[in-house]
Amino acid sequence: MDISYNKPMKTDSLLAISPLDGRYNSVNNELSYITSEYGLIKYRLFIEVEWFKHLSNTKNIPEIPKLSINNIRYLNDLVKNFSKKDANRVKVIEKKTNHDVKAIEYFLKEKISKIRSLNKYSEFIHFACTSEDINNLSYSLMIRDASNIVASSIHDVSRNLKQKANKFATTPMLSRTHGQTASPTTMGKEFSNFVHRINTINTSIGAIKLKGKINGAVGNFNAHTIAYPKVNWELVSKKFIKGLGLEVNSHTTQVEPKDSIAELFFHYVRLNNVLIDLSRDMWGYISLGYFKQKLKKGEIGSSTMPHKVNPIDFENAEGNLGLANSIFLHLSNSVVISRWQRDLTDSTVMRNVGLCYGHTNLALYSLLKGLNKLEINKDQINKDLDNSWEVLTEAIQTVLRKHSISNGYELMKDLSRGKQINKEDLDKFIDSTDIPIEDKQRLKSLKPSSYIGIANKLAKS
Repeated sequence: MDISYNKPMKTDSLLAISPLDGRYNSVNNELSYITSEYGLIKYRLFIEVEWFKHLSNTKNIPEIPKLSINNIRYLNDLVKNFSKKDANRVKVIEKKTNHDVKAIEYFLKEKISKIRSLNKYSEFIHFACTSEDINNLSYSLMIRDASNIVASSIHDVSRNLKQKANKFATTPMLSRTHGQTASPTTMGKEFSNFVHRINTINTSIGAIKLKGKINGAVGNFNAHTIAYPKVNWELVSKKFIKGLGLEVNSHTTQVEPKDSIAELFFHYVRLNNVLIDLSRDMWGYISLGYFKQKLKKGEIGSSTMPHKVNPIDFENAEGNLGLANSIFLHLSNSVVISRWQRDLTDSTVMRNVGLCYGHTNLALYSLLKGLNKLEINKDQINKDLDNSWEVLTEAIQTVLRKHSISNGYELMKDLSRGKQINKEDLDKFIDSTDIPIEDKQRLKSLKPSSYIGIANKLAKS
């Protein structure tokens, strides 16, 4: 049975401590249902129900026979129809137990106490489990589902960038290395660079196999084997975890060490760094005037300067990506460490999983919003190209090297470094060189806008 998560929760955004649940609540509706306290409770309930059902299908456990179709339907409906009222009941129980997972067990026992044919097997709820058996599987499913939400947003951004790469594949533009004019490229090629980087990392994210364990208090099936020594508990555990769509970690303490989660989060840090790079580049191109931003009626850029159209979407994206990374990194570094067989450091830290995904998803939303506002300004781009003939000195000195003319680089350096030069200056220099006429003609026919190598081809690949 799959756990559904398509019922966004509502909250009073004005009273939220986190802007993810306040100002930006509408962006992360789906995530709030997955990564909230409500979501965690529901995932835990799902695991408890599935383990109970799994035990009923396990040979050599005669005390809990195969459940009837009606009983299975009833159990499934407890998860499928799990409501905010149910979650509040769990929290009431937790106030008494002071233990969140035990509260799930008691809640489930309450529910099946109404069904006589189920109630007599109630002690097989949470059978041989430690809390971490439930928690590690719940968080792996939560992270998997949250990753799917973010993956959709990543796809939308990548597709938008790919469209721009194709649209502007042949639009020449001046490059800037170290902030200074450099060999031209095309706008499409620069978008294509990001498409390739994002897709490469996204493939790595998709390849991560999240792991899980359900092997008892210290990872040895101690309670399991003393109760049912004839049951192959390793195989029972493996089938259960595989049935959840997770990989088995056979060697653990009480905690599943979360190495696969840490690896996944490090990939998200890589991805978010690329997106920060993209945000800053777009911010820069807007600043240069290479892009204008579509205007929205009634929108204000500055409270005092009426002319402003600020690149706020890219700034918002950069800020949220940085926040996401700080939490992803802390989680990655902390959740893989546990004193001896168990400490609770990871427990409190893992409750912040939603912040990582929320800030990343908000950043992707802002990025897409900003990308959709862009309108290319070819007049400004062409103006910069027409005023930057010095970028052709690379081409000239390379042809000089081709013909073994000594000090070709130095000659071009003396002509151009720190100076404003024009086509006439370059033509005069080319005419003075001892290179074949066909190379002279090729160089003299060059313009900054045509010196783009194979950028147009790369933009479309």
